[in-house]
Amino acid sequence: MLGSGTIFPVHDEELAVTPFEIPDWWPRINGIDFGIDHPHATVWCALDRDADTFYVYDAYKKAGETTLYHAAALKKHGQWIPTSWPHDGIIRDKGSGMALKDQFRGHGAFMLRDHAQYKDERGMSREAGLIEMLEYMRTGKFKVFSTLIDWFEEKRLYYREDGKVVDEYDDIMSATRYAFIMRRFARTKPSSTSVRKRPSKPIVGAQAWKTKS
Repeated sequence: MLGSGTIFPVHDEELAVTPFEIPDWWPRINGIDFGIDHPHATVWCALDRDADTFYVYDAYKKAGETTLYHAAALKKHGQWIPTSWPHDGIIRDKGSGMALKDQFRGHGAFMLRDHAQYKDERGMSREAGLIEMLEYMRTGKFKVFSTLIDWFEEKRLYYREDGKVVDEYDDIMSATRYAFIMRRFARTKPSSTSVRKRPSKPIVGAQAWKTKS
């Protein structure tokens, strides 16, 4: 029995780190929790694979805005970063008839092909994700930029009652969990030098004969 109480009984000081510039070679991934009947939330995360450490370096929560607004905010750290999304992303908007995930894609967001889930028998298990996150926190492998006030506030308010997670004030926590369990799809920043070269002109006539000889 999981009982009642806070879900992440770890002191903020054990998670908080002073903000720093994320190295280009660290893979990144975003996580979003669609604001259907609650605020929309987004987190931006990075992996230090050498130390097996997960970082949350930015977070955002906003209610009462459009998909276009949220998609623009999502891309602020780079349109190349893949975004993990929950199962309700397949719900179709009553007005447009388009799924939420596809609306974000239409606004230029890089959405992962499938909704957030483990690739093994854990599937979409929320408890599996929360337990693994807590393990990372307790072993010093889960870090959050100290400036993310909303993230830490939600973490402190996130709790269980009679063994069940209370679905209130958990928008950023949910977005974080989606990014965390799909971190295997994180990718590094594309090189600025990887520009496609123009095809060279074909060598013809005498020049072609000299090349062959």
